[in-house]
Amino acid sequence: MERVMTLKQLIAGNWKMNGLLAARAEVTALKTGLKSLANLPEIVICPPATLLRSLLAETEGSPLKLGGQSCHPMASGAHTGDLSAEMLKDAGASYVIVGHSERRTNHGETNEQIAAQARAAWRAGLSAIVCIGESDAERAQGRMEDVLARQIEASVPKEATAQNAALAYEPIWAIGTGKTASRADIEAAHGFIRTRMEARLGAAGRAVRLLYGGSVKPSNSREILSTNGVDGVLVGGASLKAADFLPIIAGARAP
Repeated sequence: MERVMTLKQLIAGNWKMNGLLAARAEVTALKTGLKSLANLPEIVICPPATLLRSLLAETEGSPLKLGGQSCHPMASGAHTGDLSAEMLKDAGASYVIVGHSERRTNHGETNEQIAAQARAAWRAGLSAIVCIGESDAERAQGRMEDVLARQIEASVPKEATAQNAALAYEPIWAIGTGKTASRADIEAAHGFIRTRMEARLGAAGRAVRLLYGGSVKPSNSREILSTNGVDGVLVGGASLKAADFLPIIAGARAP
């Protein structure tokens, strides 16, 4: 049965640990540039949490939404340096990224912890962008499908729906390296992921949007966004400047 996409493509920008108050100018420029585009996709900017409240004023009256980059599973407590999903929601976020490869690698986050973060996002009224992906070594060993299947099984709660979640495939070997998976590679990976999502979630697994993330930039975004099975992109460095992010947004297709 052919899948019919009913939601808009999702273009999410992950600023990572970049951006001071001066970055508001880029959001203002982005908001202005969007006025010249028609049939906009859903657009989310995920800046450092320190900027959420100040950027909320910049995004008001625009199609732009805000998101966090991670959250603690608990709503509150003695967790120095952590932020709860409720705090992100209170600061103006409507999305949160969970399970990014940099969090898995640098902070040792497990599949089970990521699933708990996704549930915390839903508890607070946020949508979760759950990230999965294989390393260069895992790919070379022919373990890509095993890694993705395990991450889907343990990181994606069964309560996931098209309304509260998106899944981002980010091959670790293509993040910040300048490498990008070929169109055939992306289509094959997304096809496998869709099959596993349907096996895990049933009908809901057919509807959850699948994003691609891995060195997405203006020069390759249109091809990626037109690839079969791609419902949007998770953009890193190219989301920091309006001049780079606008062409990526313009390349999205209508449902």
